[in-house]
Amino acid sequence: MNEPNFPENFISTLSTEPGFNAGNFINAHQNIESPTSIRLNPFKKHPVKIDSEVPWCTNGYYLDTRPSFTFDPLFHAGCYYVQEASSMFIDHILKTIRPNKDEPVKILDLCAAPGGKSTLINSAIAADDLLVANEIIKTRVPVLCDNLNRWGTANSIVSNNDPKDFSRLTGFFDIILVDAPCSGSGMFRKDPAAMNEWSEANVNLCHQRQERILADVYPALKEDGYLIYSTCSYSHQENEEILDWLCDTFNMESLPIPIYKDWGIVETRSEKHQAFGYRFYPGQAKGEGLFAACLKKKEQADETPSFKSKGHQKLALQEIEMVKRYLIEPENYYYNKINDDWLAINRGHKESLDTLQRHLYIKKSGVRIGKLMGKDLVPDHELALSIHTNKDAFLHTELTYEQAIQYLRRENTDINPTDKGWSLMCFEGQPLGWAKLLPNRINNYYPKEIRIFSSAAPKAGEEIV
Repeated sequence: MNEPNFPENFISTLSTEPGFNAGNFINAHQNIESPTSIRLNPFKKHPVKIDSEVPWCTNGYYLDTRPSFTFDPLFHAGCYYVQEASSMFIDHILKTIRPNKDEPVKILDLCAAPGGKSTLINSAIAADDLLVANEIIKTRVPVLCDNLNRWGTANSIVSNNDPKDFSRLTGFFDIILVDAPCSGSGMFRKDPAAMNEWSEANVNLCHQRQERILADVYPALKEDGYLIYSTCSYSHQENEEILDWLCDTFNMESLPIPIYKDWGIVETRSEKHQAFGYRFYPGQAKGEGLFAACLKKKEQADETPSFKSKGHQKLALQEIEMVKRYLIEPENYYYNKINDDWLAINRGHKESLDTLQRHLYIKKSGVRIGKLMGKDLVPDHELALSIHTNKDAFLHTELTYEQAIQYLRRENTDINPTDKGWSLMCFEGQPLGWAKLLPNRINNYYPKEIRIFSSAAPKAGEEIV
């Protein structure tokens, strides 16, 4: 690799940071490739080629080489997520603060796109728990929805709101993750172009933005609830100083997270309140730059506002019964309708959904089943990827690798169907989406906005996961 062109004064600003070793750091950016890591979907267990484990994350694995994810149908089926290994430390924090999982919890991922940490949280929680994945920037919401759709569960809601909108939901969430917008120095090895954007002035601007975001969302955290804070920055101002600010402003309690020495993670303490933080440096930990910390809210939250329930929608019972046949264990869900689309979410989240709809812009909730056309269902793509789908209600068409790539490109698929009707198009038993089988041809219903756009083909001998 070429010698890294670090911003002026960048290394000197890190020289006093806890655990920083300039030699290891420079060598890692100059001579060591960024490791490739994936996290398997525990709800779609399928043999995937893996190498060594990411030690701080269940289902996290390193790969010896970076394969062609674009041309792996199992990636599009949601069997795994490609995620930077350091970011998976959130899994270890969640398991530390929730060792028993006795009571259902509501978790907010405030700055959620593209969805790596949201799918991680979703893997770590139970069906009775609720994940609200929020993205502030509207243009980034679709990719967040797509990644949660691939994960396949019905206990998540996607919203598109500013942090201040959550202040109306006082004491609503048990856990809030703020993976805050930052100056991005932790991604220099993975994205060298980010070095051109870094400056000390930008670090200070990010610090101010982080304080505003945290102050806006803080009321939504319940008493004794947990705030997980993380950045992909090395700067003290965006990390340890933010912890001291949280302790000063909100009297939060810092929590230690147990780590092992061979993980290469550096435990730090903030200057004023000795709050615990955890730093990942390339060359020491096997991953990119990350800072993470966990704090507990000790102040009593204002009472959660009480609202009259909107009640159940007046929906035709006959239609509800028709929709139910497309889900397994259909009595476990609350069914609702938006325009002509039928949706289902775990029944226990009905009241939470009702509250959230009153205060937030909701983009996705649970699983979108599809539209009823007479006595037939026009199934939605979400239903194809859902782990709750009654797959016995549909035809199945198993595709070869070449056919799967044709299908994912939304091209004509080289098969001659013998049956007629809606079919799950599958690769190695994993659904990819829908097609309508007709005599001697099929209509490909894979969503055009997420199709494989690349005109290239996998290189000869190139592996998929």
